[in-house]
Amino acid sequence: MRSWKQKRQERQKGAKTLFLPFLLFLFFFLPPALTAQQQSSGGASTAGEFKPVKDALSRPITAGGFVANAPVYFTDVTARSGMQKFVHKSGVADKRYILESPSGGVALFDYDNDGWLDVYLVNGSTFAALSGKEKAPRAALFRNNRDGTFTDVTDKAGVANERWGFGVACGDFDNDGWEDFYVTNFGQNRLYRNNGDGTFTDVAEKMGVTVGGWSTGATFGDYDGDGRLDLFVAGYVDFDPANPPEARTTESGVKYCYFRGQAVMCGPRGLKGAADHLFRNNGSGFVEVSKPAGVADENGYYGFAAAWVDVDDDGKLDLLVVNDSTPNYLYRNKGDGTFEDISFASGFALSEDGREQAGMGLAVGDYDNDGRVDFYVTNFSDDTNTLRHNDGEGMFTDVTHASGHGAPTIPFLGWGTGFIDFDNDGLKDLFVANGHVYPQVDKFDWGTTWSQRPLLFKNRDGKIFDVAPAATGSGLAAVIPARGLALGDVDNDGRVDAVINNCDGQPTVLRNETAKTGHWLALKLIGGPKSPRDAIGATVWLTAGGKRQRADVVSGASYCSQSDLRLHFGLGAATKVERLEVRWPSGAREVVPIKTIDRAVTITEGKAQ
Repeated sequence: MRSWKQKRQERQKGAKTLFLPFLLFLFFFLPPALTAQQQSSGGASTAGEFKPVKDALSRPITAGGFVANAPVYFTDVTARSGMQKFVHKSGVADKRYILESPSGGVALFDYDNDGWLDVYLVNGSTFAALSGKEKAPRAALFRNNRDGTFTDVTDKAGVANERWGFGVACGDFDNDGWEDFYVTNFGQNRLYRNNGDGTFTDVAEKMGVTVGGWSTGATFGDYDGDGRLDLFVAGYVDFDPANPPEARTTESGVKYCYFRGQAVMCGPRGLKGAADHLFRNNGSGFVEVSKPAGVADENGYYGFAAAWVDVDDDGKLDLLVVNDSTPNYLYRNKGDGTFEDISFASGFALSEDGREQAGMGLAVGDYDNDGRVDFYVTNFSDDTNTLRHNDGEGMFTDVTHASGHGAPTIPFLGWGTGFIDFDNDGLKDLFVANGHVYPQVDKFDWGTTWSQRPLLFKNRDGKIFDVAPAATGSGLAAVIPARGLALGDVDNDGRVDAVINNCDGQPTVLRNETAKTGHWLALKLIGGPKSPRDAIGATVWLTAGGKRQRADVVSGASYCSQSDLRLHFGLGAATKVERLEVRWPSGAREVVPIKTIDRAVTITEGKAQ
């Protein structure tokens, strides 16, 4: 019987065998004017050009397809939330340069430990602000008032950022019981340490994690098992504001920076990628160990989303990085401070037909309740999103088309995403926030739009996902230029809500109002002395009604965003939890008795009994 290592070696060899001839074929034999590669030169990877998909009113499906009298799953409550006062700003409206399009992370976390989720919205900036000619836009922290409204506490908290922001990830890096967070920027990043009194202090420079350049997705995780959270930061593009890339045509007549024949902003293809960074937490600060650990991205890929997850269930956190228009990374933790790149061998690097995809966001969750964690990646328009099933031993199968995520996602350009049991039936569904990067698409009959509606996929029996109908006037019918997405039970009613940060506009707050829902249980985990305090990296298996579910505490993921660190389980018709087992980051395992349901429960490592 072949070992997991032999299987990986065979898949690695097979992937390279298939992929290299594929590239050579494109390069030598296909006429440049006919290839998808040429059509997106200087742009993003796609699968080609597809015919427009329109609804009965001849609207592109990305901004239409609404269904009258359909069930209402989400309601847009932005106007009365207080967060409508925040306006995201990133460059100018026509998005001439790539720096202007991707900004917009969002975090849901309980910064004041009152048991209610607060919201942090990252803001972008402008070239004028970079040069000091105008004031930079401000990020915002909103405190949850526990009545459906939020209060802007940015000034008191001291977290306005006022840099060209992109992402946010949470993690209690100093283990003091107060959640800290990291903001990625174009330029120096910020590490906001929670002072426990409603204020934060930026300690990025002191702790050695400012980075510089262009950072995007970040994730905290204790990869070396010392009980302290380490930090990984993905880099995107090496961009120089003083010499930005311009649309051009080569001497041979090949057009760069064009999409479907129309001039668009340049990148990421054709631009130099920015390095990734791994920082080890030594208790007094962070030390960069990217190169010796083997995760520095020496290929120069374009990183967007990242997450620490124990992929192969060996008790050590592995690292996933979703890259734009280049292969994705999956680094297996070897347990000695270094990582093995199993991206190709695992099946995580490319699509099932051997293509690079323009990855944006990452969802982490066990959608078929087989005990292994699966992954969903959002991609560019004219391509599908990708669902990868975990086959065990660090091996994945692309089940995108078989599961129903193929054709419905092609016109959409996906960003933030997450697994969400929106109806509490015990099966994880999928939420996807969408929006294009090229404003020019609204001028052409391509079947896609700048602003797009979100997609909710209903999990059917752990095998097939059905697109939930977007009821006219409901939250799923909101047509928005979405970027970051964070999921969490904002109003503590047992139903998971969504907050979306939109490019150049107000955020979108979607309250889950699904009428027919099952029972539920939410868990806040507190790590012991040998685990990170906020238990990032922990895994929980819950059995109820004969159904065994899994959930992992994850920092980052989605697109440059942070969802609730509490774990939410839908229980369906089950009225009791039969078994709940926690695997703590320290490696300790505990079986925890759960006496009641339909509530949030706090579990502290070593004190569950």
